[in-house]
Amino acid sequence: RLLAALRRRCDIAGKRLSGPGLAAEGRVLRAVLYVYHSRLLRHRPYLALQQVEQCLKRLWKMNLVGSLETLVQLIPRKNVSEACAECLVPSQPMLEAVALKVLGGCKLILRLLDCCCKAFLLSVKHLCSKEFILLNTVASGLLSRLWFVIQYTCVLQTLTSLYSALWTMLHLVSETQQTPYIKGFTFPSDISDFLGVNVSSEAKKQKAEMLATKKSTSWMKKLFPAMPEAVSKVGKKRKSEACTSAVKSLSIPCPVDIGETVV
Repeated sequence: RLLAALRRRCDIAGKRLSGPGLAAEGRVLRAVLYVYHSRLLRHRPYLALQQVEQCLKRLWKMNLVGSLETLVQLIPRKNVSEACAECLVPSQPMLEAVALKVLGGCKLILRLLDCCCKAFLLSVKHLCSKEFILLNTVASGLLSRLWFVIQYTCVLQTLTSLYSALWTMLHLVSETQQTPYIKGFTFPSDISDFLGVNVSSEAKKQKAEMLATKKSTSWMKKLFPAMPEAVSKVGKKRKSEACTSAVKSLSIPCPVDIGETVV
């Protein structure tokens, strides 16, 4: 039963880490950083975006998904009968290596969420100051989506539950035959003690901060004031004509975000 639960949790964690949403947001983030690299080297929201990208890069380079796939291959798929006295299990060094990567992955994801929250608040702050409106608008949307993808797919929660199954299996295997690979480090029984924070409470705190800053009444209406009712009705009638002319026109000036107020 423990082997089946461990295999199932490894499969779920691998699918959520290699999901299309997280990879897509990472590619968009790298593209934004590439476009604005030569223009915003000293801009604070840009530097905060670089920290987010660095956390994502370290998460991919540690190859946690590959380690989980290797561990799944070592777990027998056939159910062992209760009468059988022996069964094949992953070795203690393999379990220790994967457990250590899971601990590091949880730390990185927690750091990634914190960087996303801080960069989002910083982008909104500079957006309210009417600085680099285009960049900060794109950054705020990108960071909120990245934060939401991680929380919606429950990546961190899945890894914490996976670690509990790994720790139980590691404890049983070490009792049967001790072959320690990682020395000088004691694997914690509760991952919350290692992370130093409660995962659910920290996520609720960050969400509350981002939603409180994202209210349209506080900063969006200052940048984009509401149009009069008569003007909005005329705009709706001419919407299709304007779109058609914009597509056909070949001499549309490209807007340049130079940090000044756009009327």
